[in-house]
Amino acid sequence: MIDLDYLAKGLNSLARAYHVNTMAGHLGAALIAGYCITENFPNLDEKVCAGIEAELDRIIRGQSVFGPKKSASVSVDEMFEPFPKQRSQENLIDGIADALANNIDQTRQSGHNVIFASIAVRALKRHPEFATPAITDGIRKLIAGFNGVTPGVAYYGKERGRIDGRKVALSEDDTFPPYTDLQTMATTVLDTLIQHAPERRQGFGGLWHVINHAAALVELAHNGYREPAVTGLAAHYQHLQLWKTLPNIADELGAETPTKYDPRLPVYWQSGDLRRDRARLTHRIKTLYGFNTLVNLVENPAKREQGYDKLRYLM
Repeated sequence: MIDLDYLAKGLNSLARAYHVNTMAGHLGAALIAGYCITENFPNLDEKVCAGIEAELDRIIRGQSVFGPKKSASVSVDEMFEPFPKQRSQENLIDGIADALANNIDQTRQSGHNVIFASIAVRALKRHPEFATPAITDGIRKLIAGFNGVTPGVAYYGKERGRIDGRKVALSEDDTFPPYTDLQTMATTVLDTLIQHAPERRQGFGGLWHVINHAAALVELAHNGYREPAVTGLAAHYQHLQLWKTLPNIADELGAETPTKYDPRLPVYWQSGDLRRDRARLTHRIKTLYGFNTLVNLVENPAKREQGYDKLRYLM
């Protein structure tokens, strides 16, 4: 089991991220996700736990690309420090959901608004002793920072270059109808991963965030916020629509390749060749957590294992 201190440091960092920028939320979210993986799987091999902790320690030491720069008002070390002691108030968690309600209707920065809010809600609902005014107010300000932002940008190859998601025309597709519920979304995302994981598409957060955005909606519903979760289905559908417009640029940037080992096994974490390019240091942990959450809604066990196999392309 991963030490509870990682959860505390994750919440502290998430609550201070708004002092830096919205993407600084990656640091705290990854720490919280790492802790929650072992909370979901209390019998997880201790060698896997140790491997996850080693990655979280890298984040704490400032090795994430999303950490504050020298010019920021807070340092990496300060991000994780505890706040002055305050009395916790569980009802303050609703304020995070209220902030999310103002921007959950459309895709915002590849779904990071939902991802960060949901993981905070999950952590605080399970551990309400951390729901202090300082922590909840800081996270609420982080989520409010996504109001009005773009869906993200993407790379469409040498000829077209990078394009803002607001300028991408989306057309109706009879083979891809809007989601009717969370389970349909989960199955659609898993099918997308199975079919397209080997392809190289760059933008809108990649399949990492398609998965994590969907998992965040599921977690919101599980933790008592079903109405905003259902409202967010349209934004996730838009997110996946945008991702589907991306070309496979494997000829230009090289094909995606899977890891040799399954991340559920100790040998993966002990192999010594974990990839940390393309921000995988934070994305690996969050996506492993998110995928575990999402796959529970898929009833077909063979499809679930297919999904875990294809997940190795993202690890």
